Amino acid sequence: MLNRVHLHRDAGLLQEPRPVPSQRAPASSFSSVLEGQLRCDREVKFSAHALQRLRDRGITLTEAERSGIARALDQAEAKGARDTLLLMDGKALVASVPNRTIITVVPPVEGEDTVFTNIDSAVVVGTKPADAT
Repeated sequence: MLNRVHLHRDAGLLQEPRPVPSQRAPASSFSSVLEGQLRCDREVKFSAHALQRLRDRGITLTEAERSGIARALDQAEAKGARDTLLLMDGKALVASVPNRTIITVVPPVEGEDTVFTNIDSAVVVGTKPADAT
């Protein structure tokens, strides 16, 4: 017995045809692909828990603060840190340095009388650009 399955393009089950080599866009150079990948690897990520904490507490981070966090993680990484406490404008952030991921965020009011465990370093984060004096 033979059962036929009919797939329809509307169902999303069929893939679009692949372009033939002559229709492909020019390939990027290896160095530009590598540079793009390295840039992505250097970006700061936020865990689902940290994002939820930010949303629940109405905390937004400016571009300057995000840049400061990235620089602080670079500094912690240079010193061999693995899990660090970042102190920034009264906020406390716990980060995994090798993963460049913020694990949790504690707003200023909740930071009073708080003990942070499982960290091996702390960095006071500045929000001025690295080249500013």
